[in-house]
Amino acid sequence: MTVRDKRLYLEDLTVSFDGFKALNKLSLYVDPGELLCIIGPNGAGKTTMMDVITGKTRPDSGTAWFGRGIDLLTLTEPEIVSAGIGRKFQKPSVFEQLTVLENLELALSGPRSFPKMLRARITPAQQERIDQVLEIIGLSPLRASLGSILAHGQKQWLEIGMLLMLNPELLLVDEPVAGMTPHEIERTAELLRSLAGTHSVVVVEHDMSFVRSIARRVIVLHEGQVIAEGDMDKVQKDARVIEVYLGV
Repeated sequence: MTVRDKRLYLEDLTVSFDGFKALNKLSLYVDPGELLCIIGPNGAGKTTMMDVITGKTRPDSGTAWFGRGIDLLTLTEPEIVSAGIGRKFQKPSVFEQLTVLENLELALSGPRSFPKMLRARITPAQQERIDQVLEIIGLSPLRASLGSILAHGQKQWLEIGMLLMLNPELLLVDEPVAGMTPHEIERTAELLRSLAGTHSVVVVEHDMSFVRSIARRVIVLHEGQVIAEGDMDKVQKDARVIEVYLGV
């Protein structure tokens, strides 16, 4: 597989804030359909990396390519979403005054007002997609429930579902299991594994047992650079990873 066949290709990205290098010539790639986990201590550059991918932050130097020939550094944030990249932040941001179904309907065409959504007519194809996503995220029985009554894990799954409504090629997921119960963590692992293959999924997470349960490849960041890469056994035995992150 050549570089041009990668779903995401980052090379020599550098981002500085007041002299501090949040990213320092960062290079990494994501394969089509891959489920990749990125770990590292606080301040390692994980969030800044996702900010660059989604257009929130512009790097001082480097390149960021998506698919075949899409230069992410030339696009706005909405254009990057339209190109096929979805991002889920750590804190769920579902519309609690709307039902699960209405949240998914609202996600169909991006940001728009609720009154406009009520007047819009859902096509049969769109309804089929909504039903598919409800099954994927496991919330079909709760389709008529308000977002406000959902458990924490269910809100996380709903937000992933809202991203899936736009059928992104790449999903960026930030600390999806923070604050979850063991059962919710297990269900989230199943959900993310089910998305891989159809989508490329990049997960930033601190829960090492969760990372081990979902990732074939793990990348460790420190001071804005990749310091280790491989399966979980390999990176956990890496001397530098132990020193700067695992602390064992």
